[in-house]
Amino acid sequence: MRLAIFDLDNTLIAGDSDHSWGEFLVQKKLVDAQTYAEANDRFYQQYKAATLDIHEYLSFSLAPLTQYSLDDLAVLHAEFMRELIEPMMLPKAKALLQQHRDQGDYLLIITATNSFVTHPIAAHLGVDDILASDAEIKDGRYTGKGTGTPCFQSGKVVRLQEWLKQKNYNLDDAYFYSDSINDLPLLEQVPNPIAVDADERLSKIALERGWKHISLRD
Repeated sequence: MRLAIFDLDNTLIAGDSDHSWGEFLVQKKLVDAQTYAEANDRFYQQYKAATLDIHEYLSFSLAPLTQYSLDDLAVLHAEFMRELIEPMMLPKAKALLQQHRDQGDYLLIITATNSFVTHPIAAHLGVDDILASDAEIKDGRYTGKGTGTPCFQSGKVVRLQEWLKQKNYNLDDAYFYSDSINDLPLLEQVPNPIAVDADERLSKIALERGWKHISLRD
């Protein structure tokens, strides 16, 4: 079965779920508004510049999860989905997923954003599996720590290779769709790299290398 692999943020949805979760926490006054918003924006700019320290960022983004039970977090996430994520959903992205589904492809999201934020989004999109930066849970609560290799930049290649061995899949004729220069290591690993509403640096590379560049925005 052929793999159709997708980045999530600013690829399948019209925004960044990680940054938006931070904005949601600020809006709901669940964190110190000014301090958290400033840090959230700073990390997001570092991500776009491909200079983000993923370990530092995970420590920041996972810390608020430690304050709530899993049940309370599920309620908060459902509200987050309704208020911020569902408006980011793209009809063309859903159509693209359905196209690959109809072709019999296996749909895999691979995202740097943590598993708490992204797993419900992946379920909403109806993909077969998701690889994300995993958030550690012990004794029924988030610890505020990541676990395993963060799913970011070259870490996406590491995590995908681990997954391929476990699932007995390969990258023969695989597709990978992404908007971000951070995903260049994985784009270079697949036979069919496709830029999606790409940032300036990835757009330039896609043009130079003759990669397909599509838009899923209206």
